[in-house]
Amino acid sequence: MKRLILPVLAAAALSLSGCASLFAPPVNPGDTEQQVVARLGQPTAVYPDGNTHLLEYAAGAFGQYSYMARIGPDGRLISYQQVWTMENFRSIKVDQATKNDVLRLVGRPTEVTRYARIPFEAWNYGFKESGVWNSQMTVYFDAQGIVRKVENGPDPRFDDSRMRF
Repeated sequence: MKRLILPVLAAAALSLSGCASLFAPPVNPGDTEQQVVARLGQPTAVYPDGNTHLLEYAAGAFGQYSYMARIGPDGRLISYQQVWTMENFRSIKVDQATKNDVLRLVGRPTEVTRYARIPFEAWNYGFKESGVWNSQMTVYFDAQGIVRKVENGPDPRFDDSRMRF
């Protein structure tokens, strides 16, 4: 029995060391923009932001996460983060932020909708709130492209109640 414990512990340690690389960030601060693009692929959009720029890696139609890589004036990665978070959505300033501000903060939406009854354009972001709930943040813009309202609710893409047989 004692002879089995050492090989089992060694195998467990080796397997766990492989897991560490699975949770490592795909890029690291200080990487060049070329290294970032080589590792992550072509960005879905690039947004200027002062003397830096953002490489957007947006989610697909049913994605719930979106990432931004901030590249500094020296062409090196400053940060890489998931941007569809409550903290980022809460920082959108109603009656002040523009479409460009929202794009730089949380990137492009999952869906854009125009409503007949209200004079707003709605940008919907289907995201995983707190890593648990299928939520949708909606940012409403007026005709001048200014944010007039931000609201959160359940993501209708995952609403099972409409699937009645």
